[in-house]
Amino acid sequence: MAGHSKWATTKHKKAAIDAKRGKLFARLIKNVEVAARTGGGDPAGNPTLFDAIQKAKKASVPADNIDRAVKRGSGAESGGADYETIMYEGYAPGGVAVLVECLTDNRNRAASDVRVAFTRNGGNLADPGSVSYLFTRRGVVIVPKTDGLTEDDVLTAVLDAGAEEVNDLGESFEVISEAADVVAVRTAVQEAGLDYDSAEAQFVPSMEVEVDVEGARKVLRLIDALEDCDDVQNVFANFDASDEVMAALDEED
Repeated sequence: MAGHSKWATTKHKKAAIDAKRGKLFARLIKNVEVAARTGGGDPAGNPTLFDAIQKAKKASVPADNIDRAVKRGSGAESGGADYETIMYEGYAPGGVAVLVECLTDNRNRAASDVRVAFTRNGGNLADPGSVSYLFTRRGVVIVPKTDGLTEDDVLTAVLDAGAEEVNDLGESFEVISEAADVVAVRTAVQEAGLDYDSAEAQFVPSMEVEVDVEGARKVLRLIDALEDCDDVQNVFANFDASDEVMAALDEED
């Protein structure tokens, strides 16, 4: 899981940048609205909505925006869009597999934007099923590091809830489980008195492609372009970059 962990660390750094640009806010609000539509507007009875709201709050999305998204999604307020989830598959330069998760009310716009992002950044779209078999849907809970908190502490808290492994991401711990166990793991984290940054199902690569500095730069350029698309919610890639490669890229920023 080393490659995934480094990528997860990179994603958290990118999330801070995205938040400044307002890109992250739009995605998080959309998540809240869709969760309310599919499972109802009460977070107590809709764990997906609960986690979507918590993630939005962690990113400092204003409470009024969150409340309006819940109302739109649950039908208590008009104006909600009819979003659908669409997965696109493709390759980044160097043969790195890429999964793109879109949440859109305009299928044609989403397809066009994703295709342009791939072609302009040295990648190419692939047929459905071409790369998805390289990823597994997993539960991922991110627990921030606090004074004295160790990997063993986190593992002890979540082991009985279905967690399979805990990875050290540097500034936080990543807890991996079956996708169906993510709510149980998050609940165990809370009951242990620990904070958490996010709890959601993600696509985790089962095999990875080693990249050098130039390769990582090209992959991240494509991912940035994809994440700039309004309909793109998440991008998953199966590249593995060493600490030295990631450090070299950080120096360029």
